[in-house]
Amino acid sequence: MTAGYILLNKDPGQSSFEALGPVKKALATGKVCHTGTLDKFARGLLVVLAGRGVKLASWFSRCDKRYLARIKFGEETTTLDPEGTVIARAPVPQGRALEEILPRFTGALLQSPPPYSAVHVNGERAYKLARAGVQVEMKPRPVTVYSLRLLSWDPPLGELEVHCSKGTYIRSLARDMALALSSRAHLTALTRTGVGNFSLEGAVPSGADPDSIRAALAPLDPRLFTALDIPSLSVDGETARELSQGKPLQSLRGLNFPPDTDALALFGPRSFSALIEKKEQGWQYGYVNVQD
Repeated sequence: MTAGYILLNKDPGQSSFEALGPVKKALATGKVCHTGTLDKFARGLLVVLAGRGVKLASWFSRCDKRYLARIKFGEETTTLDPEGTVIARAPVPQGRALEEILPRFTGALLQSPPPYSAVHVNGERAYKLARAGVQVEMKPRPVTVYSLRLLSWDPPLGELEVHCSKGTYIRSLARDMALALSSRAHLTALTRTGVGNFSLEGAVPSGADPDSIRAALAPLDPRLFTALDIPSLSVDGETARELSQGKPLQSLRGLNFPPDTDALALFGPRSFSALIEKKEQGWQYGYVNVQD
């Protein structure tokens, strides 16, 4: 099948893996992956890669994310979301306390992931250990919150708009803000509205019919790489063929290696040819489209 990507709007109540089922069926392939897990209770944008496009997944993992989060203060659950059971209660913040604390949680932070998460702990997923009753230490990790905006505050519920780096857990953010306010909290709803330069607006519903899903499949074209902040370069047919054969990059004519980027997407006369990456040893192949 043709390599491509789909912007998918995942419904709450299904796992990210389950959301891929209709895509696999519509495209008649198992060669499909998403590029960043959304919790089961959450909804919103999944960038889905199909066909040979799955080999580009690592380039999406570094993208920043945007969310709308609804937080209930006064109660903390085991999972920090509505699927868990309440394990702690505390007074609900009042007045402008929540808004005033937002600057403390903007910028570079050290954040401990939730125990119920996909983080690996000693070779096991943390959520599997948590479900088995094993208590594990979730080591803090550096993350960045680029912006936090309070959209509404009707105690005990607050709604926030969050722009953050990869690896940021909004459940942990809610927990930590509540603790700083001498309260407790958990998420009651979460919507991912953006992944890098990709937006939820116009994404196909995860329960869409097969024709709609097939129509939503976009090719690996320069617009995709522009959204990933990767510049593109056109090459002639002969160079495209040599790229597909994996010939040494330095021996190919017509290749210009920009000094201010660490990746470059190469396009032949008909389609995407290769993605090359700048390493310590010089420019190397990161992905080759053997069909060009």
